[in-house]
Amino acid sequence: MIGKLIRKTWFWLLLLGALLGVAALGVTVTVLHKTSSTEFCVSCHSMQTPLAEYQGSIHFQNPKGIRAECADCHIPGDPTSYLWTKVRAVKDIYHEAIGTLDTPEKYEAHKLRMAQSVWDELKANDSATCRSCHSYAAMDILAQRPNARAEHPVAIKEGQTCIDCHRGVAHIMPDMSGLAAAGASELAQAAAQTPTNVTTRYAIATTPLFLDAAAKTDEGTLMPSTRVDVLANENGRAKVQIEGWQQDGVSEVFYAAPGKRILSVLVGDTAKKALVTGQSETDSATNLTWHQVKLTAWVDQTQLIGDQGKLWQYASTLMSNNCTGCHGLTALDHFNANQWIGVIKGMESRTSLTPEQARMLTQYVQKHASDMSAAH
Repeated sequence: MIGKLIRKTWFWLLLLGALLGVAALGVTVTVLHKTSSTEFCVSCHSMQTPLAEYQGSIHFQNPKGIRAECADCHIPGDPTSYLWTKVRAVKDIYHEAIGTLDTPEKYEAHKLRMAQSVWDELKANDSATCRSCHSYAAMDILAQRPNARAEHPVAIKEGQTCIDCHRGVAHIMPDMSGLAAAGASELAQAAAQTPTNVTTRYAIATTPLFLDAAAKTDEGTLMPSTRVDVLANENGRAKVQIEGWQQDGVSEVFYAAPGKRILSVLVGDTAKKALVTGQSETDSATNLTWHQVKLTAWVDQTQLIGDQGKLWQYASTLMSNNCTGCHGLTALDHFNANQWIGVIKGMESRTSLTPEQARMLTQYVQKHASDMSAAH
């Protein structure tokens, strides 16, 4: 009798536990679902600015009538990542409570950090949420617009992920000048650490040229990324030899290659007399004559770096941070060296690039253009 009573008790306890478990699971699923809705996401005061940005984007309204909700972009679909994202979201409640983003000024001050965090996450997970709707395998590339038709095969070949090119598709891009300044600072530190016995170096910025080690008046300007051969070091300056090409009749400037408007040096009147002219050749496309020239000058050692890779990494970051807010990243060989000049000038005003950064970016895209060799 007692044993039968015990068995019944256990049965009802197990049944009650199962029912409570199902109820708890149902409540949990409901809470997770409700807190993943766009309505919940934008219910906080601090989300009104990103809401307005989202409502003005193609992810909110488009010709196909397909809307990507907040969760579609910000919460990965696999169970582990989904739950981890929900756990991490607790911090948002804390920041809402203490007013971290409760004014437009505060929001703008934190916007770059928040955007970078999302970009880093998407980079790390291969743009998992983007790929829940978009995939290379499902794309009819031939039916896409000309730019996309040109860029997507490059992205596939180079193993790029969506966020490499498509930033700012749902929210207005933050001011990227802080990242650029940090990158320039890192580049300057790397240049300062370049051993003095490294003879092949590259200018990290627009830099004055002097005709002797102690001169106080510059006689020309070395353009960013220009290669120099270091001949000697003295008093914090490097004696360098710079090679390039001058168009016949144009003595104020010389370029990285004949027929290519890739600025290397702006030459002052006194420096013109120090130029050594070598061979000449005629550009078959324009019938213009070009002369090979050399200039020996002095430049601040701290403005030269031996690692060209770091220089191009900085320039590449400038491009990805400033040229993906309105369109995908354009392949470097999409234009020739001279065409890139107009492209950058036309887009510069729409970015946060400084004139110095624009010069570096122009050098980068020109020296990787369709008609340039890897030697530059």
